[in-house]
Amino acid sequence: MYVIVEIQGQQFKVENGKKLFVHYLGAEHGAVLEFDKVLLVDKDGAVTVGTPTVEGAKVVCEVVSNDGYGKKGLVKGERILVFKKKRRKGYRRLNGHRQYFTEVLVKEIVA
Repeated sequence: MYVIVEIQGQQFKVENGKKLFVHYLGAEHGAVLEFDKVLLVDKDGAVTVGTPTVEGAKVVCEVVSNDGYGKKGLVKGERILVFKKKRRKGYRRLNGHRQYFTEVLVKEIVA
């Protein structure tokens, strides 16, 4: 069984026991979160598509420990470099960025 759930504007394929890296949620370690924007449910081949969401379906997740990573124990993503240049004008700009993430573990799928 799997579901497609929307978390902070991004869609994830979720199964029981799977770990996800989602954009920073601001939740404490061990907090239990519920996401109810379930877009699709697949129960052993029986597919239910929501219009826009499936009623009564939700995903229960727990925030996993992020000890030892970055500032305040947060997980940081890959470094993204943004390079801008206009040829023959002497204009070059380099900017770097690392996004904060929250790691969650899927405990239960209610559908």
